[in-house]
Amino acid sequence: MEEKTCCVTGHRDIPAGQVDFVKQALRKEIQHAIADGFTHFISGFAEGADLFFAEIVAEFCKEKKELSLEGAIPYGGRLRRLEKGEETKRLLDACAKITVISEDYIPDVYSKRNWYMVERSKRVIAVYDGRKTGGTAATIRMAQKKGTELREIFIKTE
Repeated sequence: MEEKTCCVTGHRDIPAGQVDFVKQALRKEIQHAIADGFTHFISGFAEGADLFFAEIVAEFCKEKKELSLEGAIPYGGRLRRLEKGEETKRLLDACAKITVISEDYIPDVYSKRNWYMVERSKRVIAVYDGRKTGGTAATIRMAQKKGTELREIFIKTE
């Protein structure tokens, strides 16, 4: 059976008043994805939405052994910084796979990381406040262009 993959894109700067809402909404979207047969989940491991997503998926992976989490890390230096943080190291350890897009930082490495995730996914969950610029908006456009199912969690800016 082919593995169904779901990834996340979202803002790093989630307003403090929206964090609980975002975590609850992500949990619901992940539960829906699991119910829809998704078993592989990719997080870009950026602050904010990506790490919330990874944390929730890691919890589900403990309960359901058929699920897997993948960390899509833009470049080697970022991976080394993540490995130094206690919480992020725990999340990396929960990953079945870690993909490092480039050993060195290059200007478009985050875009390449986002493309990697969208290319492999049948569903993208976006935590989004409506901005027309930035990585999240660009990733949403990638998903739309590819025809990937898009599930949006809208947040309010404070």
